[in-house]
Amino acid sequence: MTVLIDPPAWPAHGTLFSHLVSDASLAELHAFAASIGVSRRAFDLDHYDVAAERYDVAVAAGAVPVGGRELARRLGSSGLRVPGRARRAAKADALLARWDALLPGARDVGVDLVERWHEPHRVYHGPEHLVHALDSLALLEGRPPGVPDGVAAPGRAGGGGSSSGPAGGGSGDAPGSAAATQLALWFHDAVHDGEAGRDEERSADLAESRLAGHLDAATVAEVARLVLVTTDHSPAAGDQSGALVSDADLAILGSAPDRYARYVRQVRAEYAHVPDDAFRTGRAAVLRGLLGGGALFRTPQGAERWEDQARDNLTAELAALNTYA
Repeated sequence: MTVLIDPPAWPAHGTLFSHLVSDASLAELHAFAASIGVSRRAFDLDHYDVAAERYDVAVAAGAVPVGGRELARRLGSSGLRVPGRARRAAKADALLARWDALLPGARDVGVDLVERWHEPHRVYHGPEHLVHALDSLALLEGRPPGVPDGVAAPGRAGGGGSSSGPAGGGSGDAPGSAAATQLALWFHDAVHDGEAGRDEERSADLAESRLAGHLDAATVAEVARLVLVTTDHSPAAGDQSGALVSDADLAILGSAPDRYARYVRQVRAEYAHVPDDAFRTGRAAVLRGLLGGGALFRTPQGAERWEDQARDNLTAELAALNTYA
């Protein structure tokens, strides 16, 4: 793992700034930045902006000086880079705009969630994944992806009624189903400690505690239930809302090969602490489970959009892992 810094060349606030990055670990990057007195406020999704007067300090502390092109190449190869369009959508203010449109009057909950999604140990399971899942859900539900994500008001605490939402937005029986599917994605990885099963349980518990008082009990229970669907991505037959949430969460598997390759690098970077042999063994088991577990996508529109490409991507990744076996 190496921390890299390019020459101060980016003008802002009356000075020039460098980019400080890691080629393997955001946790390493945050620790290094803290050690040289760079504020966490200077972090911008995949790099720190470091003022020119701190360049020599960073190099003296062990940052490797490289040119801008080399830094960009190393960051891209690491899987940690967040590209332009995804960067804008994953910013805290953009995410909060989406949250405010979805659940007005619950800004404190949105702030907490955005902070959780930006936790320093996350790479794949960070804000870019949240945006991708929300946009994928919008496609499945027949809504345009992007900001904002307003829907007909879900059931409010102390109030009556619920929304059946836009076309494809849930099972007409589920309370506030159009909002519930989106809220479930906001909460589904809100707790991410790397403990499969327990993370989803804690995320569902968090949804119940943070949404209580903002939504009626039936809608809160539906959100928590949908969060738990992402534990094994096996919604029951007829669970349309569960199928939507599951498909949106797995949509990355059916992305174009170059985006899937970046996802693979992000997953590896998130588990940089795991030795290569152990990671390959565990990852191969995950891939075999996905390929052998029946249909990956449970909605007709998800299957049409992503199933074939996902199987091609998973098969290619497994073959690559097997070359090292």
